[in-house]
Amino acid sequence: SHLRACKRFAAWLGRSPETATPDDVKYFQQHLIESGTSICMRNQTMTGVKFLLRVTLRRHDLVAEIFHLKEPVKVPLVLSQKEIKRILAVAPSLKAKVMLSLAYGCGMRAGEVVRLKVGDIDSAQKIIRIVQSKGRKDRNVMLPADILDLLREWWKERLTGQDKGVPAPERVLFPGYRGKHLSARQLSRLFKETAREAGITKPVTLHTLRHSFATHLLERGVDIRVIQALLGHAKLTTTARYASVATGMIAAVDSPLDDLNQTTRKKGKARPS
Repeated sequence: SHLRACKRFAAWLGRSPETATPDDVKYFQQHLIESGTSICMRNQTMTGVKFLLRVTLRRHDLVAEIFHLKEPVKVPLVLSQKEIKRILAVAPSLKAKVMLSLAYGCGMRAGEVVRLKVGDIDSAQKIIRIVQSKGRKDRNVMLPADILDLLREWWKERLTGQDKGVPAPERVLFPGYRGKHLSARQLSRLFKETAREAGITKPVTLHTLRHSFATHLLERGVDIRVIQALLGHAKLTTTARYASVATGMIAAVDSPLDDLNQTTRKKGKARPS
């Protein structure tokens, strides 16, 4: 991404970035905003340009002209348990049902699901090991009994043509083509098609299942630090945002207005004769 950012800056500049001036950096940032570049992409681009100017060119005078825009905080989209049940019910195949169940039931990302290997499933300890995921971190998630049953059922149906010469623990659970696993994009497309078939009209993505997993655990009273560990979040603040969409928790909070009305009712209550 840094390389793309540097190429974009050089192309706009029309000459070597070594000759850039403070005004050039200001006008380039203005150009990104006026061209409709999203805040996220704009910030990524300027991070790459900042690296070029600070580390490669040692132009600290130009680095001072770079600023980042604050991205709007968006509430994660969450599905209800009834909606998720509808999606799983119309899954087009056992393979699809297993993968979508893992995404929701274990809070796994698309890439984590498709890269699962036999050795990652620990039925004795009832956990799934997620190896070198986002941020190059390992973590463990729960292995629900229903998902274990689905995995065992899928193992009987799974094609074995790509297993030759591959040690059992290294065999991918969801093989694709040419000895590789399915791609995350294929799984994401499968989810969108299944959600549409289930009558879901919300703008959902596969990651919505992960959001729903975290929110539903929070509504059940699971400690937020446990949820943080299950999701693999480095910061608790990232996990804490799910409190804003935990509708069950929000609806269960008593409004202070209820206390006022209750006090009024008590004062207006007729005394017994």
